[in-house]
Amino acid sequence: MKAKLAACFLVSLLLFGVLPVHAVEKDGQNWQDETIYFLMVDRFNNGSQKNDKKVNANDPLAYNGGDFHGIIDRLGHIKDMGFSAIMLSPIFDNVDGGYHGYWVNDFYNTEEHFGTIKEFKVLVKKAHEQGLKVLIDFPANSAGPDSKLVKEKGLEWFHEKNGAEDGSDRDKQLNGWVDGLPDFNHENPEVRAYLIDAAKWWIRETNLDGYRLDSAEHVPVEFWKEFSEAVKGEKDGFYLIGDLGPESGSLYDEYKDAGFDSFYDYPLMEELRSGLVKTDRSMSGILDRWATNKDNVPNPDEMAVFFDDHKLDRFTRDMVNVKQFPGSQWKQALTYMYTTPGIPVVYYGTEIAVDGGAPPDNSRLMNFRTDKELIDHITKLSELRQKLPSLSRGTMEKLYEKDGMAVFKRVYNGETAIIAINNTSKTQSVSLSPEQVAPNGNELRGLLIHEKSVGEKEGFTIVLDRDESEIFVLGKKVGLNYPFLALIAGIWLFFIWFFIFLARRGKKRRLGDIKE
Repeated sequence: MKAKLAACFLVSLLLFGVLPVHAVEKDGQNWQDETIYFLMVDRFNNGSQKNDKKVNANDPLAYNGGDFHGIIDRLGHIKDMGFSAIMLSPIFDNVDGGYHGYWVNDFYNTEEHFGTIKEFKVLVKKAHEQGLKVLIDFPANSAGPDSKLVKEKGLEWFHEKNGAEDGSDRDKQLNGWVDGLPDFNHENPEVRAYLIDAAKWWIRETNLDGYRLDSAEHVPVEFWKEFSEAVKGEKDGFYLIGDLGPESGSLYDEYKDAGFDSFYDYPLMEELRSGLVKTDRSMSGILDRWATNKDNVPNPDEMAVFFDDHKLDRFTRDMVNVKQFPGSQWKQALTYMYTTPGIPVVYYGTEIAVDGGAPPDNSRLMNFRTDKELIDHITKLSELRQKLPSLSRGTMEKLYEKDGMAVFKRVYNGETAIIAINNTSKTQSVSLSPEQVAPNGNELRGLLIHEKSVGEKEGFTIVLDRDESEIFVLGKKVGLNYPFLALIAGIWLFFIWFFIFLARRGKKRRLGDIKE
C-alpha cells in the first residue's frame, strides 16, 4: 500500500513539473465561452424504431427517422469534439410533413416521430450530466399549415393572410404570412399568453438552458420584451439567441432592447462565406466586421457566428461551385470561427463537410462513418479555445491582411494570442513589428500545428504554408531549461532506486520465509 502511495506521489510530482505555466484563469464560464452544435432532430440519428411512422430516409421531404434517443446515443460524438451546448430544431408536435419542426401543431406536446416528453427530459438530463447545455428553437411567429391552433383558436389569433417577402416594408414583415404559414397576431393578449406560458412550461418541465428564436424580425419588439422577461424569470442564466434574418443589420437598433442576449450575425456570415469560399480572396471585410459589431450590437462578444443553418445552401456547396476542395477551406473557416469574438454555432454535418443546396437538400441525414480529419481539427480548436481565454474574451486587433493572408491579435488578462490564417495558394511570410506584438526577448509558440517565431530587434516573422493556420501564444524566450531537466532526471532516478529498494526488500522477506 505504501509503495502504491509513493508511486502516485511521484507521478503527480512529475506531471506537476510539466504543466504549462502560461495558462490564464477564467472567471467562471460565460456564454461567450460556449460553442454550440445546432442539429435538426429528424436528420441527426435514428435511435428508436418505435416512432418510425411513415419514415423514408430516401425522401428529403419525409421524416428520416431522427429522434431523441438518437441524440442521446450520439452525445459522446458532440462532447468529444469539445462542444459545450447543443441546440435543437423545434421539438413540438407538428402537422403532417413537418419533419423540420417549424410547422407547429401544438406547443405543449412533442412531435411523435421524435419521442415523448419523458424521453426529451432524459435527453436534457443526459446532456447536463456530460456538461452540455441544451437549447431548442422556439418558433413564436407562426403555426403550421392546417394547424389545430388555427381550427381551435379561430381567425382572431392570426393576421389576415398575405405575403411577407424579404425586403418588404416593416408592416408586411410583422403581419404577413412567412412562407405561407399562419401568422400569429401578437397584439392579441390570448396569443401572447399562450406562447409565453408554453415557453415557461418547457423550462419548468425539462430544465432547458435557452431558446433560439427563429424569424424574430417578424415578431414585434413589444412581444419579445414581455417574452424575455417572463422566460428569464423561470431560470437564472436562461439564454435567448435571436434570428433576425438576412436583413438583421438594419434591425439591431429596433431590437437591441427586446431582451435577446445575442443575435445571429448574418452580415459577418455573408463576409465569411464570400472571403473563405476559395483561396486568394481578401479577408478585410471579415476582419473589419468586428469594429462594426462593437459599435452597433448590445453584446458583440456573444454574437452567434455561423456559416450554415437550415435555411441556407451548405457552405460546402459554395466551395463545390467554385471548384475548391472543401476540406482545406473548412479548416480555415473553422479556425477563424473559433478564434474571434462571438459564439461559434456549428450546424450538424459541418464536421464531415456535408454538401447540399437549397432546403431540404441542405439537411441531409447525418453520416457518422466518414473521415475524421475535420473532426480532429474541431476537437483541437475546442481544446485551445477552452485553454486560452483570450480566444473567447480578448480584445480583437487586425495586424496584417493581404489577399487572404491574415494575422490578428487577441489579448486578455496578460495573455496574448496571435492567430495567422494563410488562405492563399502560396507559402506566406509576414513580418510584425515589436510594437504590434511585444519587445525583443519573447517568442510566439504555435499550439495548433506547432510553428514557432522568435522575437528579434526587428520584430517577429511568421511563415505559414498554403492552407495552414496557426494559433500562437506569446511567451518569454527560453532555451533548454537545465534546472528543470535536472529535476526531472532526479525524480526518475529516485523513482528507479525506490522500486529497486522495494524489490530487494521483498526478495529478502521471501528468503526469510523459506528459511523458517
